[in-house]
Amino acid sequence: MNIELVAKTSRNVCIELKGCGKYYTDKEKYDIFINGQYELSTNKVITSIYGLLPNTDYDIEVREGNVVNGDKGVIKVKTDREFVTLNVRDFGAYGNGEHDDTLAIQTAIMACPKEGRVLVPEGVYKITTLFLKSDLTLELAKNATLSAFTERERFGILPGMIQSYDEEDEYNLGTWEGNPLDCFTGIITGLNVENVVITGEGTIDGCASFDNWWKNPKVRNIAWRPRLVFISHCKNVTLHGITVTNSPSWTLHPYFTENIRFIDMKVINPANSHNTDGLDPESCTGVEIAGVYFSVGDDCIAIKSGKIYMGRKHKIPTSNMIVRQSCMRDGHGAVTVGSEIAAGVNNVRIQDCIFLNTDRGLRVKTRRGRGKDSVLDNIVFENIRMDNVMTPFVVNSFYFCDPDGKTEYVACKEPLPVDERTPRIDRLIFRNIECHNCHVAGAYIYGLPEQKIAEVTMENVHIDYAEDAKSGVAAMMLGCDESCRRGIVAANVKKLKLENVKIEGADSEPFELTNVDSVISK
Repeated sequence: MNIELVAKTSRNVCIELKGCGKYYTDKEKYDIFINGQYELSTNKVITSIYGLLPNTDYDIEVREGNVVNGDKGVIKVKTDREFVTLNVRDFGAYGNGEHDDTLAIQTAIMACPKEGRVLVPEGVYKITTLFLKSDLTLELAKNATLSAFTERERFGILPGMIQSYDEEDEYNLGTWEGNPLDCFTGIITGLNVENVVITGEGTIDGCASFDNWWKNPKVRNIAWRPRLVFISHCKNVTLHGITVTNSPSWTLHPYFTENIRFIDMKVINPANSHNTDGLDPESCTGVEIAGVYFSVGDDCIAIKSGKIYMGRKHKIPTSNMIVRQSCMRDGHGAVTVGSEIAAGVNNVRIQDCIFLNTDRGLRVKTRRGRGKDSVLDNIVFENIRMDNVMTPFVVNSFYFCDPDGKTEYVACKEPLPVDERTPRIDRLIFRNIECHNCHVAGAYIYGLPEQKIAEVTMENVHIDYAEDAKSGVAAMMLGCDESCRRGIVAANVKKLKLENVKIEGADSEPFELTNVDSVISK
């Protein structure tokens, strides 16, 4: 057995059992021993161990549970140095679920020295916004909950734009759905900080409901709704182990940030909650998502780079992103690209994941007007298992979002002039994917007639349908009729490469191709 270290702090370690499954292990369980003593059992490929001592060497052994002479492996780990622990109770936090503990916890954060740790012990701590600072480790202990107030007047406002003194530049703080707009501070907010770790077995609860943040969700009320965790213009940030739930809007929103990691977390929002995407990296570089469980009210992961203004001005795509060993369920899309992608998305890999009960697996949402900088390239899905996903693959170049989304310019299926408003999709690769119990369609891929998708590769893809398959609309575009058990629909593609693609149970022709220049089939 090959064991790799995923992440570590002074007190916690996260390991990965390589080649043992997708999110869940192929075997029933594995037992973990620390220096020869039994510690815990796991059925997850990526697992965390808590409660270790700082600056200490450990032998971590993993054995196949209840199997004589079963598979096993060992990894040696030394935890990080720790200078001091600051317990928020010593700074005046009550943790009784009633008292406002924001100032006490913020004081501990601001007082924390480099190589120090801020500890939030067991209890329920009512807060509004906590601001992060550089060189911080914030640990939420088991049964510790940061529980957010929901009254708008308690929150600060991040202005969308502040003009510079010489009026030659501007300072962007607030953002809403790809535009620089005033928004409330997130429950956890990081602005221009680096080298931050939020770790532990505790929970951050946004306490959103239909009585507060989810009421009239598309109406601005003083400012736009806050994110649960908002990380803006930061570097080297890790979120590990924690559970985040009941977010007011997007749950985890890294924004113009470099090198950010989300490791062995749970992201949970009610299925009927509004715009509670799990994770929305926007104009970020170097994003790692490993061992994360999503169950949300919108897209599990939505990759973005600004709607129009921010994308054109800064031209920073989301790039160099990997999603692995994660589970997405009950959302609209398991992994979505768009629709706010004016600066493009490139070099994204999603691998060794499972998608369960989502409306769509891969979901690309773009449209005329996103602009010439909106280039999607080298997006790879491989080693994925989907079950009960309505439509596993959707690539929609006619997404009818925004006030002009249903105009003739956006909806027209005839070729229009290619100009500065025209987006582009280059290479999409789907490899080693099983899609069981599908409903509406196996794949619905629709490029622009004037700017065809350059290349779509489907290799070792198996699709079958549920016995009681439900009808539905595969893509949110005008002219996409409700259907059921359709095969692979592709339109406006330059090159379609099909190798070992199997479709079982489609009611119509397995392949419906329109305006596809080249088909390579094996």
